[in-house]
Amino acid sequence: MKIAITRLENKATGDRALCASYGHDCYTVSPLRAELRTDRVDAFVEAVHHGEFDCLFFSSALPAAIIGPRLDRWPRVIAIGPKTAEVLREAGIEAEVLPSFYSRDFVPYLGDWLRGRTVGIPRADVPNPGLLDAIARAGGTVREERVYALVPTRAELALEAADAVLFTSAMSYREARWRPRDGLLLVAIGDVTADAMRAGGDPPAVVGDGSLAGTLEALNRYREGR
Repeated sequence: MKIAITRLENKATGDRALCASYGHDCYTVSPLRAELRTDRVDAFVEAVHHGEFDCLFFSSALPAAIIGPRLDRWPRVIAIGPKTAEVLREAGIEAEVLPSFYSRDFVPYLGDWLRGRTVGIPRADVPNPGLLDAIARAGGTVREERVYALVPTRAELALEAADAVLFTSAMSYREARWRPRDGLLLVAIGDVTADAMRAGGDPPAVVGDGSLAGTLEALNRYREGR
């Protein structure tokens, strides 16, 4: 299949090779672009170097790519998935990886260790109150630094050549301009994105595990009727 994947512009490294390994071709469509906030990046890096955090949590690869190369020292580091961990490793930072691709598993993963600890989270300017509340309930303190904004491109997604469109986040679905059509397979990268699509009247036929690889596996199972 030819799959249109929602990604930030210039942030689709490795997608085509991974899709090919599952027997598909893919290309990028960009309903969002990243707008870096350099003052907040500087403030977060300075706080890390001053030892203000007991733990850093990178909930996607982009903040890892922004922050990781600038760090000379760091505390315990948690990555949401192997791709984010790989980006950190390229900056010389070995990170622990959550057992799933969802930030809701951050608190269960750390458990009692969080009590009395301070967590630093560099992220997009997209609220995640569930994560913040969970850290607080576990006895931890959190500082989010919204180091970039996600800005809608307002460009209509080029889906004419696609057999399927894969939405990689709830926001990429909600902000996308696109035209559904018969024969276009709708795919969600995970259950949070799937919930947003259902709420918007576009239920996905395929739902992944939060990763691109897991979604391609689910797509192939769907096509095989399993």
